[in-house]
Amino acid sequence: MQRQSTIAAPPGTAVSGWVLRAAATAQLAAGFAQPVFAGVYLSGDFDGLAWHVVGADLVSYLGIAQVGAAVAVWVRVRRAWPFWASLALVAGASAQYLAGMDGALWLHFPLGVALVAGIAAVFAAVWARPLPRRTKAAPDA
Repeated sequence: MQRQSTIAAPPGTAVSGWVLRAAATAQLAAGFAQPVFAGVYLSGDFDGLAWHVVGADLVSYLGIAQVGAAVAVWVRVRRAWPFWASLALVAGASAQYLAGMDGALWLHFPLGVALVAGIAAVFAAVWARPLPRRTKAAPDA
């Protein structure tokens, strides 16, 4: 009787992929809330600005968490694109945050639109296809 040379990985997404999906989902929810908070503020409710600032902090923290999850996916699943996409989102969120704090609305608004679109695109990409576990070679006997 002869052994197989590889152990087939079970189909589906690895645990690290599910963690990345959870991070991307939380990032999407926080990213979509930001224009709502800005709209509340712009309609005259000044408490909306405080919510917008808290939301900006949350988007930043969730972006960093998503980068961490993407590192795990890169190491465990051997997919690098989630890391680079997540890192680009963190860079965009940082620029967005600084533009907002500086009052540069000419930059803050279009960056916000681009950032929410990027967050949605990464969310769709990580949910569109499985991030399967790596296959391991079986020892030859």
